[in-house]
Amino acid sequence: MPISQNVHCSAWQSGNVTYTENNKPVSISASTLSQSIKIDFTRSAHDTVQCATFTEIIAASNPHPYVIHTRMVFANEKATLIESVVTDNGDWLFNATGTLELNKPESWDPIPKERQDSRATIQAAGDAYFDRFGSVSVTVPWGPPCVRVEGGLPAKGTLNGTDCEMVWPSTINVPYRRYVVDETLGFVDIFVGFPGLDRTQGNDPMPDSHAFRVEGGKIKYLHTASACITQGCGLNGTTFGKRWQGNFGKRLL
Repeated sequence: MPISQNVHCSAWQSGNVTYTENNKPVSISASTLSQSIKIDFTRSAHDTVQCATFTEIIAASNPHPYVIHTRMVFANEKATLIESVVTDNGDWLFNATGTLELNKPESWDPIPKERQDSRATIQAAGDAYFDRFGSVSVTVPWGPPCVRVEGGLPAKGTLNGTDCEMVWPSTINVPYRRYVVDETLGFVDIFVGFPGLDRTQGNDPMPDSHAFRVEGGKIKYLHTASACITQGCGLNGTTFGKRWQGNFGKRLL
């Protein structure tokens, strides 16, 4: 499933569409969208309230591997905003092959109507996840299997019955939240700016997307895509890097 240079976007984009990659304005003709990419897996969600879509692209076997999260907003049947978090080698825990393999056993199928959570419940689960980074008082509704796909690695929490406890910092305010919610899939993706992710950039927020599957009010699956300015995110030898390896890293399967 290639993204080809021969694909014409004019049918669905407005004349003043804004396109960004990793929070920087880019012309579509010079963007990743203009490349021919071999796609191994893709998943999409549709927000019928905001008239927005989300697509996850895993291109592990492409000569240049990518994991891409894209959010699109429409008005009058035309795209007015397209924003992508484009991750590749050197970004936060990037491993496209790992992302592809970890995705295989998961089921993100439509949820029967009678079992679907409300839009507010689904979004609240994702917000609680990010709110927890700034306060230990926040309880994150998370259930089995208690594993998140962090970049391309599996990070495991502690499962107590049907409640999952992950390891978080508690001093990070995560701003600039933009949502795509699909009640049919129990899905919310949140585009954010993640402060301090790239240690060479101080507390500048880095481009980040978290895609959640929520069932019965609890997070079931989570996929992240996080881009950095500097390859390796400046973690080598830093205090944060050592702390991450000691806290988050010990949770890697």
